[in-house]
Amino acid sequence: MVKEAEVVKVGPEDVAALAERFEGVPAEKIVRWAAETFLPDIGLASSFGAEDVVLIDIISRVAPDVRIFTLDTGRLPDETYDVMERVRERYGVVIQSYFPDREKVERLEREKGFYSFRQSVENRLECCGIRKVEPLRRALSGLRAWMTGLRRDQAATRATTNAVEWDEGNGGIVKVNPLVNWTHERVWEYIRARDVPYNALHDRGYPSIGCAPCTRAVKPGEDIRAGRWWWELEDEKECGLHIPVRPKE
Repeated sequence: MVKEAEVVKVGPEDVAALAERFEGVPAEKIVRWAAETFLPDIGLASSFGAEDVVLIDIISRVAPDVRIFTLDTGRLPDETYDVMERVRERYGVVIQSYFPDREKVERLEREKGFYSFRQSVENRLECCGIRKVEPLRRALSGLRAWMTGLRRDQAATRATTNAVEWDEGNGGIVKVNPLVNWTHERVWEYIRARDVPYNALHDRGYPSIGCAPCTRAVKPGEDIRAGRWWWELEDEKECGLHIPVRPKE
């Protein structure tokens, strides 16, 4: 168990050196450093995709006091809830769910229907903003850092991601990405080697899983995120949770 240390202040001026320090460092060491530096004010944001269950397994071994939270948009596939329950039972963890504001969801559906997100990028970002971005900000309230399963080779929008970043867009906190250098193949090698519970949709051609209406299986040869918002251009495929915001020079 990682002990809570004295508060270590990490600001935007520190992240460049930290990113360099942790480039190529094993994920376990990054997770342990993050826990030792930020506990109890750190949480893992998990959508229970392949990368996130890997991180939960690592956290269970090296930093079990890191809390785990998820954004329940109200439109998740049944398979996602299934893996959430299997993870909860396997590791004995509490999963904190954050839901969108009821009035905002009701207003959106009454005014624009149930599939407004397919009409334009603006509409899709509005839906993501209500169902994901605002709940994330509530989840991060009071934290000094959060952890994600982002990897550089997931998408063009994530190619410059670092192991440690400054997240100004979410209130000015540290963002830790322990798997940033991992490949898709390495993620699955880890899952199989440790028999980690994972979403059954992965076996049906879904390498990346979000809300049910916004996710489809990918075709042979397609990019791993081709099934997310497949009606949009490749460089627009972010929901607003991970838009990079760099510190000012």
